[in-house]
Amino acid sequence: MNDEALWKRRFLMFMAVRLVGTLTFLLGIAIAYSDLVREGGWPLAGFIVAGIGAIDALLAPKLLRKHWEREDRR
Repeated sequence: MNDEALWKRRFLMFMAVRLVGTLTFLLGIAIAYSDLVREGGWPLAGFIVAGIGAIDALLAPKLLRKHWEREDRR
């Protein structure tokens, strides 16, 4: 695999991970404040899901970067 294809694949994976985290965060907000899961919203469950999404959106790309740096050193 050439460098351009490798970096393109990594960029797409990076953006997909960040997008999934953001969508999970927004799903948590929707659970907390809308009738998506139960009438009147479910704040506790929504904030838990939103927290998981925020952590995923912020930390997963950093973990991917560290993994790729280790991979590139080999």
